[in-house]
Amino acid sequence: MNEKELRADIVAQCRAMNAAGLNQGTSGNISARFGEAMLITPSAIPYDAMRPAMIARMPIEGDYGAWSGPHPPSTEWRFHLDILRARPDVGAIVHCHAVNATALSMLRKPIPAAHYMIAAFGGPTVRCTGYAPYGTKELSELAVAGLEARNGVLLGNHGMIVVGETLTQAMWRATELETLARMYILALTIGDPVILADDEIMRTVERFKTYGQGLEGDAAPKKARPRKIAGRATAAKRKRG
Repeated sequence: MNEKELRADIVAQCRAMNAAGLNQGTSGNISARFGEAMLITPSAIPYDAMRPAMIARMPIEGDYGAWSGPHPPSTEWRFHLDILRARPDVGAIVHCHAVNATALSMLRKPIPAAHYMIAAFGGPTVRCTGYAPYGTKELSELAVAGLEARNGVLLGNHGMIVVGETLTQAMWRATELETLARMYILALTIGDPVILADDEIMRTVERFKTYGQGLEGDAAPKKARPRKIAGRATAAKRKRG
């Protein structure tokens, strides 16, 4: 998509994030890679009032922290920018304060492989970092380290960050991470969840590399080819004769 479309999509996803209950108020933020620049939500603008032209633009390389636009970028621009610098595979980042994921972050509790969908995040755990004040370089360093070989992380006493190749994929992972957090908390109230083996999760990680692309190997249904019905063809020839 072009820049105008991507800006509009960022605004739409911000509103969808709050409507889905993944975030409250203006506490979350979203960014997306566009060529050599990062497009990121502006600071302290309510999503209902946000317009595509308000999205800030920042160079990924070059003058660190430089920006252009009618409003300054989110106060969390550092970890958005540093993640994009460290991860060429990442095209979009979603940060939000989803209730269940944030509750686990308040306990400094990582999410283990109690459900196979953790493979969507690249490994057998979703890590939880230590605490650092919002908007700081210290928090950015914790976020980048927590996302090493992962697509999601809990920020200690704060919230979650998820990444994706596209904004659609990042938003899907935000929903999945909050769902995992909710299921894990519920399981803990009943007993001790059974944790799947690391090698099992890593096999699922490999399968997830093609998930949603119609390439799930033997599990994918094969598209049926249309077959000619000989009887109808013969009858048609007879009518013409």
